[in-house]
Amino acid sequence: MRILVTGKHGQVGFELQRALAPVGEVCAVDQLECDLSDAAALRALVRSFKPHVIVNPAAYTAVDKAESEPELAHAINAVAPGVMGEEAAKGNAWVVHYSTDYVFDGTKLGAYAEEDLTNPLSIYGRTKRDGEIALQASGARHVIFRTSWVVGAHGSNFAKTILRLAVERESLNVVADQHGAPTSAALLADVTAHLIRQGQHEGDEDFPFGLYHLVASGETNWCDYARFVVSEALALGKSLKLSPDSIRAIPSSDYPTAATRPSNSRMDTGKLRRTFGFELPDWQSGIRHILQQVVVKP
Repeated sequence: MRILVTGKHGQVGFELQRALAPVGEVCAVDQLECDLSDAAALRALVRSFKPHVIVNPAAYTAVDKAESEPELAHAINAVAPGVMGEEAAKGNAWVVHYSTDYVFDGTKLGAYAEEDLTNPLSIYGRTKRDGEIALQASGARHVIFRTSWVVGAHGSNFAKTILRLAVERESLNVVADQHGAPTSAALLADVTAHLIRQGQHEGDEDFPFGLYHLVASGETNWCDYARFVVSEALALGKSLKLSPDSIRAIPSSDYPTAATRPSNSRMDTGKLRRTFGFELPDWQSGIRHILQQVVVKP
């Protein structure tokens, strides 16, 4: 089996190379090797490699910067998934694509299900929603995973930012009115590998393609998430100026950003769990595993 993976230097792309290595021949590319904003180059790559599965974690993820670069965000997040789908359909391949909680406006009281109406608040969210639609309309067999608050041992993320600030500062203000589940890149990669293996065994005709929500279990807010990171890092022996009690909760209105974030990013994973028969770990275990990799004891 030949598997094409985009965004090989990103958090999820890095973990996918590990998780998919036993599954098949992996061709992992970065932006220099394949610029997703160049549809012609993307088509040429797919036709050259002739993959059985295209796995697309690459995206324009600079949420605030997207507000001033809508065309580039649209090309990468909206057009490219449709191009991948069109080429996959021609080559009898299928596509695994990752989307986001930002397709929702966050006004629902409970967890979002796959069938809930989307209403993105930002350019990033709109382009990611349009990418879902383009892939769904392409005619390709596909799996779309909507996820949230991705974090990994490789790459830049909120947990690593908090660790850096905790070395430098004795106090910190963090937003506490946005709720979701930090989800490890390793979990996303491992679930993806599991599904591709299942597809190999079951065959395409019986495989339950479609849209699924994939996040770690449980929920938190950014402030409590930051406190957890600092507490766990201290327990691992990391020397920090910041203590969990010195992280102050603030409302989003005190921390204005160019792009509006959804206040509720909770996502219901029941469809995924029922369909594939596995449970998802709590978000804390994923963060602990990442911190064990990045925190160096003195």
